[in-house]
Amino acid sequence: MAKRTATLRRGTNETTVAVHIVIDGTGKAETTTGVRFFDHMLSQLAKHGTFDIKVSGTGDDQHHLVEDVAITLGKAFAQALGEKQGITRMASATVPMDDALAMVAVDISGRPYCVADLAFTHRDIDGFESELIRHFLVSFATEAR
Repeated sequence: MAKRTATLRRGTNETTVAVHIVIDGTGKAETTTGVRFFDHMLSQLAKHGTFDIKVSGTGDDQHHLVEDVAITLGKAFAQALGEKQGITRMASATVPMDDALAMVAVDISGRPYCVADLAFTHRDIDGFESELIRHFLVSFATEAR
């Protein structure tokens, strides 16, 4: 099986984003977006997904930056998966954490859809607008298909 990697760049009037992904990685992440919580979120995605990512991005505001990183990362993910050989099409997990219970079901069928039932108690997480988490997940799922 060929190595499943992808490198993509996206430049708009608002942002510049570069992404490299290795599907068969070990969970390593190098993230430089200038948004501390977002970098943490991306690192955790790689760590628990056991794929490697390098993400760099700059933008005129968090909304545009988060959206364009999600779009670029999603497209890179889909490109790296290729024909999806050796991948289980669907799976689910329930993960208890200190102050939350995360439940996820994933289907890489090629028909993008995302439901993110997230109840935030604060509008802001360390300077990061909490609603952007939902926006990231929807944009990523759409592009990753």
